[in-house]
Amino acid sequence: MVFVNAGNDKGRTGKVLEVLRDEDRVIVEGVNMISRHTKPNAKAPQGGIIKREAPIHISNVNLLDPEQSTAAKPVPTRVGHKIENGKKVRYSKKSGKEIK
Repeated sequence: MVFVNAGNDKGRTGKVLEVLRDEDRVIVEGVNMISRHTKPNAKAPQGGIIKREAPIHISNVNLLDPEQSTAAKPVPTRVGHKIENGKKVRYSKKSGKEIK
């Protein structure tokens, strides 16, 4: 789950559907919706206007802190990296807890 911190959808939260690593972008469920005008085809026999999510830059989202977030109040956090027992792990900068 991520929190959108910039753009038209600022303040919204959603689940990450896909990560486009080479473009540094993510697709978040219900965020940055676009309208595609499509011709009739096998998938959509009627054609028409289809709404779908467009990618947003990864710098415009923050991970939600799993320890402090509630359904009513999401708490965004930055992610840090540290070495524990010879392995590199991610942790929440707000709570200090490891992110799995």
